[in-house]
Amino acid sequence: MGTLARSLAMAAIALSVALPAYAQDKVVYHIDNTEGQATKGLRNVRNHLDVAPETRIVVVTHADGVDFLMEGAKDKKNPSIDYAPLVSALKARGVRFEVCEITLKSRNLKKEQFIMEAEFTPSGVAKIGQLQARERYAYIKP
Repeated sequence: MGTLARSLAMAAIALSVALPAYAQDKVVYHIDNTEGQATKGLRNVRNHLDVAPETRIVVVTHADGVDFLMEGAKDKKNPSIDYAPLVSALKARGVRFEVCEITLKSRNLKKEQFIMEAEFTPSGVAKIGQLQARERYAYIKP
């Protein structure tokens, strides 16, 4: 084997060993129903980060799923659960929470009604598609 071939082979081996160390899991959680998914979804995200803290997570909300990101939102089944502190704790761990602007228009909601951790995206479903297709995010629907 020539020097160039040997160098290329060693570089390929080094790269194949190094790449997994730099790989990062990326996951989009899809919430479109606060009552049925928010508490469970936030718990899933927390548990996910507890075992894989390097995971990049985006929570995309639309339709009735945006409600848990509104000021003063509480779990209807368990009113002692206030969503804002749970979201804030996850945001501090790097989780992004995105609200669909189409939902805002269709439900006549204003951005000012949402907690400060909420970010906005033109379309929730388009954002989910982009994250999956372009950025290779795994999809989870709690």
